[in-house]
Amino acid sequence: LAAVCLCFLTAINCISTKWAMKIQDVFTIAKLTALVSIILAGIYFMATESLDNFQNPWEGEYALSSLAYAFYSGLFAFGGWNYLNFVTEELENPYKNLPRAIWIAMPMVTGIYVFVNMAYFAVVSRQEMLASIAVAVSFGNRMFGSVAWLIPIFVALSTFGGVNGILFTSARLFSTGAQEGHLPAWFSLVHVDRQTPIPALIFTCITSIIMLLSANVFVLINYFSQILWLSVAASIAGLLWLRISKPNMPRPIKVNLALPIIFLVCCLGLVLLPSFTEPFNLLVGLAITLSGVPIYYVCIVWRSNKQTKNQLMQWIERGCQILFNAAFVDCHHDRKREREFSEMQTSIEDKSVSH
Repeated sequence: LAAVCLCFLTAINCISTKWAMKIQDVFTIAKLTALVSIILAGIYFMATESLDNFQNPWEGEYALSSLAYAFYSGLFAFGGWNYLNFVTEELENPYKNLPRAIWIAMPMVTGIYVFVNMAYFAVVSRQEMLASIAVAVSFGNRMFGSVAWLIPIFVALSTFGGVNGILFTSARLFSTGAQEGHLPAWFSLVHVDRQTPIPALIFTCITSIIMLLSANVFVLINYFSQILWLSVAASIAGLLWLRISKPNMPRPIKVNLALPIIFLVCCLGLVLLPSFTEPFNLLVGLAITLSGVPIYYVCIVWRSNKQTKNQLMQWIERGCQILFNAAFVDCHHDRKREREFSEMQTSIEDKSVSH
């Protein structure tokens, strides 16, 4: 069923970006409706019943490594915060709208999920929560009675919308990486009429279906999360280095240095703490990540060597163009010129400051 949903959503994203966005809007409304219902039911319960479940919140034993793994599962639910960066090309006036989306959406989403979890903890005991397959279903059975069957439907709709959003954003990430020369060129192909990145969408769908073969989703989350936060830490460190080494570089979006430094420390903690007790998970995640190195060498480095006639890459590109009625978006050179202009402007400003 999950594979069928993936294929269906991939087809929708291939056919029309507007359709994909309408689906996202519909399922976002359904998700918010379910969450608000849970919050209101939780408020009613806390106002009329005892709050024994909130007694002794720190009872029990826990280790720092286990705490990090708990953060992995929790942060996975908030994982949409970083996907907005992947679709900046789809935003109108991103320099203004991206910060607005961050400052409006993130506090709202955080507040909603915190209140939902408070409702869960108020109604469902710790033992029931640990034994439950889906906490929302256990909550619904306790609070909604005869209409509790609606909760599993809303959970499914929420998952459906989440998958659609990940398909949309991840495909744009692959497409942008290919336009920058970091991935094989066929990922940047877009449909001539529909302007959708069909090869990137299909690749995302295939890799997602492969992940369905895993019997334990939490193992996947742990593998994914350690590498994700390691990558985020590396990105933050790179931004800090650029901030120090090139202070005069134009920065339309700029924050206080204390924020990325604190965030970097948190990311390193999420990566290192579990590694002391279970280094195997980090090694597996690194192995999966490094498996892309030979592909990068064959598809990018080898291809860029003028003495090498990489007929296979050309055959794949032409095949994708014919099969998907797609063409390349010629924006790599525009971005290169923008970077060169930015570097030249920074150099001029540095010289003027030194003088």
